[in-house]
Amino acid sequence: MNYYPHYRVSFGGPLTPAVKSILIACGTTFLVQRLAAPDMLAIFGLIPLYVWKKFFIWQLATYIFLHGDIWHLIFNMVALFMFGCELERVWGSRFFWKYFFVTGIGAGICTVCFTPATFVPTIGASGAVFGVLLAYALYYPNRIVYFNFLFPIKIKYLVLIYGIFTFYFSFSGTGGGIAHMAHLGGMLFGFMYLKSDLLIRILMQPIARLKVMWFRRRFRVIHKNNKKRDDNDTTYH
Repeated sequence: MNYYPHYRVSFGGPLTPAVKSILIACGTTFLVQRLAAPDMLAIFGLIPLYVWKKFFIWQLATYIFLHGDIWHLIFNMVALFMFGCELERVWGSRFFWKYFFVTGIGAGICTVCFTPATFVPTIGASGAVFGVLLAYALYYPNRIVYFNFLFPIKIKYLVLIYGIFTFYFSFSGTGGGIAHMAHLGGMLFGFMYLKSDLLIRILMQPIARLKVMWFRRRFRVIHKNNKKRDDNDTTYH
């Protein structure tokens, strides 16, 4: 009997609660930006100079829900829907919310630290979306996705390509108005969050070795060779 592989094409659904709430929050905020409060960027967009000089710390979280134009919003929300729903079904809504904010705020932290004197606001959920994309590649590395809806490629290779180009543009100064540092920060913080146990073990290994060396130098055990031991025999430390 011949067996043929079964391929299932999916666009990411069905919609999950956390992803749905993020879509609604970003869409509502975009409408408020356009219709009621066009000057929101100065208060809620991420301006590194304001964070350092005026302590506008809330901008590290609020900038995630602002977007520059309709296509910026659509691209981020479609990517979030395609890759975020399946992750939320695996993690649960609570963990997905935490991961989304960790990567989004982490992306903002990288932007603020590497461009501290910048007055131009950074906006958008792209940093968090790149974190979601990284997580999807870690969980489903061999999944086939269609780049630009045309070219099939495994998700692990796509994320690797994104990571290389993002790293290059982050430090080359050729961003073209795209916050590549935020994208890189989202991926970096996402990896650290998901691999925190592994990173802790790696960081603790040198400390454990230093402790062993310290104990060896501090304590010395002397064993008697006699078969019978007197009551006066002692072990010195």
